[in-house]
Amino acid sequence: MEIKRSGVQPSGKGQAEHFTGHVRIDPLNQPPTPARVSVASVTFEPGARTAWHSHPLGQTLVVTSGCGRVQNWGGPIEELRAGDVAWCLPGEKHWHGAAPTTAMTHLSIVEQLDGKSADWMAKVSDEQYLSE
Repeated sequence: MEIKRSGVQPSGKGQAEHFTGHVRIDPLNQPPTPARVSVASVTFEPGARTAWHSHPLGQTLVVTSGCGRVQNWGGPIEELRAGDVAWCLPGEKHWHGAAPTTAMTHLSIVEQLDGKSADWMAKVSDEQYLSE
């Protein structure tokens, strides 16, 4: 058994090519092969969001605080609040992040397929983000 104590894993910033705004990523687990599930706590400041992306084996988002948004390609923007759980299907193009005026933190649970957990695409424009 391995226990990772709170505060021993450094926080990271969301990479500018994959995120808009201020995003903090706190890794919770990244087990070695053959395990393939990783979990991170991701905090989005108001207006911050991911770029469009997909996951080969899907993604589960568990909102732990605040208010956010999620959208799949061609679908409406959905509001997310603490306690909500969103399942993004394998290969589904989507984005997620904070509401315009409220921060949001979620757990991101993804699996790797052949060493890859995400396919990143174009950034979400302000027009797309603010559309209702």
